[in-house]
Amino acid sequence: MSIAPRYLSLLFAGSILSGPLWASPALAAAAAPDAGAESASPAPAETPAEIIVTAQRRAQQLSDIPASIQAFGGEQLKQMRVTSTDDLQSVAPSLNVSRGYQGVPIYTLRGVGFNTINLSATSTVGTYTDEVASAYPFMNSGPLFDLERIEVLKGPQGTLYGRNTTAGLVDFITAKPKDRLEAGLTVEGGNNQTFNSEGFVNAPLGEKVAARLAFRTEDSGKGWQKSASRDERLGEVHNYGGRLTVTARPTETLKLEIGVNGWKNRSDTIAGQAVGFTPNTDPANGTLFSLFNAPGLPAYITGHKGTWTNDTADWAAQSARSANIGAGAGVSGPLRENDWFIGLRGLIEAEITPGITLVSLTGYNKVKRDAVFDWSGAPYQILIQHAEGQARSVSEELRLQGKTGPAEWTVGGYYADDKVIDTNQTLLGENANVGAIRGSILALGLLGTPFNSNGYTVADVMTSFRTYRDTADFAVKTRSAFASADWKLTPQLTLTTGIRYTKDTQDYAGCSRDLNGSMLPNVNLFNRALFYQVYGALTAPISANQCNTFDPVTKTFGIVRSRTDEHNVAWRTALGWQVNADALLFASVSRGYKSGSTPVNAANIATQNGPAGQEQLTSYELGAKLALLDRKVNLNLTGFYYDYRDKQLSIYFADPIYTTLLRLANIPKSRAYGLDGDVNIAVTRNLTVALAGTLLKTEVQGYVGIDAAGKPKDYDGAAFPLSPKFSGAATVMWDSPVSDSLGLRAIVNGRYQGTAKNTLEDDAQLNLKGYGVVNASLALHRLDGRWEVSAWARNLTNAYYWVSAATNANTAVRFPGHNRTWGVTLKTLFR
Repeated sequence: MSIAPRYLSLLFAGSILSGPLWASPALAAAAAPDAGAESASPAPAETPAEIIVTAQRRAQQLSDIPASIQAFGGEQLKQMRVTSTDDLQSVAPSLNVSRGYQGVPIYTLRGVGFNTINLSATSTVGTYTDEVASAYPFMNSGPLFDLERIEVLKGPQGTLYGRNTTAGLVDFITAKPKDRLEAGLTVEGGNNQTFNSEGFVNAPLGEKVAARLAFRTEDSGKGWQKSASRDERLGEVHNYGGRLTVTARPTETLKLEIGVNGWKNRSDTIAGQAVGFTPNTDPANGTLFSLFNAPGLPAYITGHKGTWTNDTADWAAQSARSANIGAGAGVSGPLRENDWFIGLRGLIEAEITPGITLVSLTGYNKVKRDAVFDWSGAPYQILIQHAEGQARSVSEELRLQGKTGPAEWTVGGYYADDKVIDTNQTLLGENANVGAIRGSILALGLLGTPFNSNGYTVADVMTSFRTYRDTADFAVKTRSAFASADWKLTPQLTLTTGIRYTKDTQDYAGCSRDLNGSMLPNVNLFNRALFYQVYGALTAPISANQCNTFDPVTKTFGIVRSRTDEHNVAWRTALGWQVNADALLFASVSRGYKSGSTPVNAANIATQNGPAGQEQLTSYELGAKLALLDRKVNLNLTGFYYDYRDKQLSIYFADPIYTTLLRLANIPKSRAYGLDGDVNIAVTRNLTVALAGTLLKTEVQGYVGIDAAGKPKDYDGAAFPLSPKFSGAATVMWDSPVSDSLGLRAIVNGRYQGTAKNTLEDDAQLNLKGYGVVNASLALHRLDGRWEVSAWARNLTNAYYWVSAATNANTAVRFPGHNRTWGVTLKTLFR
């Protein structure tokens, strides 16, 4: 049944809380920072408007900055239907947005990323909202709406931003309050019983105060994923976001701004597609563990791995996974997110003297997660998880900025205090590893040995190891001081210098632990017997809900604790040469760092939960920004070379029980280099073409490890995960008046991404094939911006591709990208 009727009357009754209407013909055009995203578009122009950005913490023309930056105005983002961080890669192809099997966003920019599933993990690509860091990528899981612009800064940004920006950063600049009364409404309906709405109201509250309220809702009543084995669906969307911003200017030299934003997500989690096995459980390898695959699973995978489509997947029946069997608790409830986020921001800008301003920026972000997901990829209980956690980040930045002689400068300090809890319950009801361990206990006669001091029975063993829990607590603090300046050496030459000292500390405590007795027979019998054989340790048995992670050094089970205490100096120097009004050439060298990280793993051995140290990236860039043919063609081109030290990657290490396990480690040396560019072409007064692309080569240098089967492997020359050799995007927009008051706009956008690996190892089951996605829209709009109606489609050709892949210690699973969606949108603007 459609959910639209539930909301229609409410939305139209409250239509002053509505979204803006835009109709710009120029893809490169974006509003200046004080213009606001709500402005109606001008008539079509022959040349794109100049883009104003604040990438260097002050308003500048994009073409004047000696750095590689892409910026997109709020109008363009609306027209391109960029409503989530995932959508941004359709216009910025050097940015890859993937998601691990737990749904945590993974950002990769120019091949530099951090492939992890953990809520607690930070990224190499910093994300900011109005200059406040979203320290953990999962904080960006809500919808995007009512934006003034998005800026994508490429390469290390540690001098002005810090906070783990070795690859670059994405800054979401929201629309701010203005001194006029206006509002708007956007509503849309589409396939899968989709009904979305977006809106804003902007109102002055006296002569010196103004407020802006905005929201977006996303609902679909029909899931887009169909079970391959029964009549069930997944993929419903129920995602909501809101924001309130109040700006006050008590005097001409003082600006105060307070903002609160939040989102709530009740969408279904995404299921996978099983396409194979791990080496240890593959029937073709004839291993012991392969004998314990769930009955029917090998035949199921053989029959389905070549027939998956973009709208099919599979998962265990809820009735089976919800049952409690012996001491093994099931995982109940629907496969769904139940998450929320709240963010607070306080800004004070005070002009101390003419030309010198004091800025205080205070941020508070908190996200909480409660989600159930199944990444078995088949209708069996291979691996199902219930993830719970929260991350809280408090930050303060205080800076002075101004102009003295030939220099525009910024100096300041930054402090952040984070607390993170990251836990999950894992259900392995029919996982081959479980059957193999149970069978080994009985075959080895461990019930009749001194290890069975608790008197476990055969029945206890045959229901053991069904479920367990991973827990982790983090306390993270960051302190930094920074300075940056642009020096006007001559009217044509500008030298940029910047430096930042950072000190990071992280305290971690976590382990894998028993859940209500389910792990006791297998840990106290099998694990203890094996560790006695391997390490010569007769370890004391664990009791209910205690940690079962074994430390080979202390030869005990218990909580793993670690502390990282690191510091670094990030820096940047760049030289810009303004050849003439239409040409800027630049060269830069910069260095950035990503702080050390500790994973949350299903840890049999304490090594799995050990931290990796900070990584360092030194970037060398040469670039050009050119306006050609009377500025009808705007070309940005950058060549880059990255010298990467101590890159954090998941690698295999030998384990006495499971052959190999994953841990986080530092790869001593690696590199990436390539060519990155974009061009905007005003072909005619009404036709605009935008092209962007990245050519990329990444490689690990001189690292030797082991593969998933535990065999030695030389990884020298191996490409980074999620780093295709080519990615590109093209957008064609035609926007023309069809009468004195109406215009017609057509947009076709496509993105292509080449083949990429999902892990360091070249595993055909897990590699991501190259794919292309085409989006299109057709809109009729009033030239004064009062209303617009449009029809649109995403993934117009219904291409089948997958955005990530992983193994769950038994099966290899792919996670498909969204199939075709389509709909109709109505926008109105009230003034």
